[in-house]
Formats: sequence, structure tokens, C-alpha cells
Amino acid sequence: MKRIAILALFAATSVAFAADSNKLNPKIEALAESYVAKSFTDDTPENLARVTKPDDTLKLCSRYRDNPPKNLADKLIEREKKNIKYPDNGVLMGDWKAGEKLVNAGFAMRLGKIEPDPLAKQKGGNGGNCYACHAVSPKEVAAGNMGPSLIGYGSIRGMSEEIIKYTYDKLYNAQAFVACSNMPRLGHNGVLKPEQIADITAYLLSPESPVNMK
Repeated sequence: MKRIAILALFAATSVAFAADSNKLNPKIEALAESYVAKSFTDDTPENLARVTKPDDTLKLCSRYRDNPPKNLADKLIEREKKNIKYPDNGVLMGDWKAGEKLVNAGFAMRLGKIEPDPLAKQKGGNGGNCYACHAVSPKEVAAGNMGPSLIGYGSIRGMSEEIIKYTYDKLYNAQAFVACSNMPRLGHNGVLKPEQIADITAYLLSPESPVNMK
């Protein structure tokens, strides 16, 4: 019975969006939100808040199905740029070996629990889960391909101040560059601390990193 109700909800939602791609019937929207709230219950309040109480950026991306008009996309990007924070020491290139561990580790933005996860794995202790979407090290054979390959990232781009800052900023909040990007806002959502993002920046750019070894 529950499965039928969910299928009916999706069907009704699709019809509503077909009629007006930017608006949803308030009753259907309320029903959808109630199903979401009931479906994601086994997680920390911080993680659940992203689903049950989305911020303005997530609301906008949902409303326009990740393709907002240019004027709204530009405002979104400017807003997200202002949310980027940097390490207290101002150093954007950290320890590439620490960055390698973070790239390979991966609770990241997952909702729910596969097994009881200690709180230490959340909010800065959980890694970036970068291999879920990117090929990074040439030795990795099980990388995802939703995002572009990052093999040779530093070799191709060099290590100018502009590239270092761009790389850090993109890791911290991808939506500061591309509205409604599929890439998680790792820093903005507290998945990684600024110092950890600096470590991953070093992993991507350092000549000594496996990423850039020929």
C-alpha cells in the first residue's frame, strides 16, 4: 500500500511540474515533504536539516530542477561565493599526504547509516568520498565517472596563486562557480574543515602527489 502511495505521489508531482515547470501544487508539495521527513530519520539533525529544511540554494535548484534562469543563477553563485571560508592560518596548500587519506575516505554527504557510525565520522571526520565521482590516482581502478578525471590535475594547471585559490574554492563550495552543481558543498555543509580542504588542494596540485606522477 505504501509503495502505491509513493508511486502515486511521484506521478502527481510529475503532472504538476509538466503543467508549470517552476511551481508545484502546495498540497502535493506538502505531501512530498511529509514523505521525505518520514523516509530519512536515521541520521544526525545536521544532515537531516539539509533534506527537511533546505536552504535558499537547494530550494532554488529544486524549483528549477537544477537549471535556474541566468539572473537567478548569477545571484546564487554570488551568494555562495560569500560563504567560502579559509583556514585560520591563511594557507590554502596543506599536507598532500593527509589530503590523500581524505580523498580515499568516504562518509561524505551520505544520508542514513549502513552500520552504526560514530559521531567522529561526521562533520570533519569523515573524508570527502571523492572517488565516488572522480578518477584521481592512476592506480585507482574503481573510481566513479560522474565528475571529470582529476588525474594530472596539477601537472596540467600548474601551481599559481590563482589556481590554488580556484581549487580550494571549488572544493569548498562548487556552487560558487556553477549554479546547482552536482558536486557537494563540502566546506559549506561542514563535511570537511577548511584545513582539510587545503590538504586535498595540496593532493591535487603538489608535484609529489600521486595525482601528478607520470
